[in-house]
Amino acid sequence: TDWVTLVSVLLPAAAVAVYKQWIPNTNFETASNWDKGRVPCASDVVHFEKNKVVSVFVRSPHALTDMYLPLNGELVLASGAGFAAFDGSWDPGCDSGATVRFTDAEHHAWFDPTLWQTVSPGGELEPGGRIFSVDEERVPCRYDDVIFQPETSFRVNVDSSQQVIHLRSISLMGQELSSPEAWAGYLRGPSAPLQFHGNGTLQVTGTGCPDKSGCTCGNAPDGHRICTALLRASGSQCPAPVCQSPLQPLGHCCGVCGATISLGFTPDFDLQKYRDRLVQALLSQPKYAGVRMAISKVHKAQTFLGVIPRSSTPLIQIVLIDDEAGAQTGTAAEQMSADIMEDIAQHGETLGISSGKMEVATGSTFSRQGWSHALSRITAGTVLGLLFCLLLLGGILFLYRKGKLR
Repeated sequence: TDWVTLVSVLLPAAAVAVYKQWIPNTNFETASNWDKGRVPCASDVVHFEKNKVVSVFVRSPHALTDMYLPLNGELVLASGAGFAAFDGSWDPGCDSGATVRFTDAEHHAWFDPTLWQTVSPGGELEPGGRIFSVDEERVPCRYDDVIFQPETSFRVNVDSSQQVIHLRSISLMGQELSSPEAWAGYLRGPSAPLQFHGNGTLQVTGTGCPDKSGCTCGNAPDGHRICTALLRASGSQCPAPVCQSPLQPLGHCCGVCGATISLGFTPDFDLQKYRDRLVQALLSQPKYAGVRMAISKVHKAQTFLGVIPRSSTPLIQIVLIDDEAGAQTGTAAEQMSADIMEDIAQHGETLGISSGKMEVATGSTFSRQGWSHALSRITAGTVLGLLFCLLLLGGILFLYRKGKLR
């Protein structure tokens, strides 16, 4: 492929949903994209590696002494941007005359949670953190909208254990692609192979989650990629937890101190309404100001005799962590989880919750607690039934010993 220069007017994206936005870019004016940590100036020689494929957005005009281009790539020029030969006049901010090399963009991976951020429809960062996501859900899920910022270029490795990575929509170059046909058309263009590489294939469906009880993320097959990328910066090890028996939430890479709640649900359960209920009734209370919550539908693997994989069961997982320290670590999360369990015991049937199991690990304790609406209704009947069975067995044994029953 020849070097392609594209001149385009880039318009802001119009969107109505919350996006997961890609953070890195390959823009010419981004200082971290150059080995000298600065943007090339007039007396510099710009060097792109010959065999590195790259797409580079250029926002403004530049004068350069020389520029070596790769065999396969593109420059995307904003209105008014371009390049001119340096005329030799003195530039007070540029007297180095160095060779400035464009850095390698091949290592930016789709399944790296640190390279994504949640943004609002207008592209602004979502306010930080009372609600967080387990690590697998920090990467775009199958029903999510993805945005690559307008007026940016990028290159992302989509290596995956899945043949196809499904998404609701993708916004790039100021355009939202929200149908399979529109996305297929973009893939046939010159930019797509420069922006996406690897063995995975992105597929836009244009459809959101159809289930009011929520949908699983779909990133579990690539969970190992997500955790490897996340832990790379910390020496491939999880930080040592304060609690002795940390909890391991499904979809999360490292153990946590705090509380997890697993909910069984009926067709009446509405995940969004229940999340709003928890936020308004509990998370917003001043005593829980330091608590953060993640809530989503996950699949828990079922095994036979604890060893042989059998099936998986959908459940709603709530993860609660707090900012307490030392022996108090997790205690605020523990109290909030107890309040949630009490609310479930009182209103679970109305909310579409059939069962709940709570696990707590704080700086000083570890405990489990379970609740089942069905069990709470039949406990008395179960006890009476067991007593009847014991009496019946006792009677049979008595008659057998007397020789009246063979």
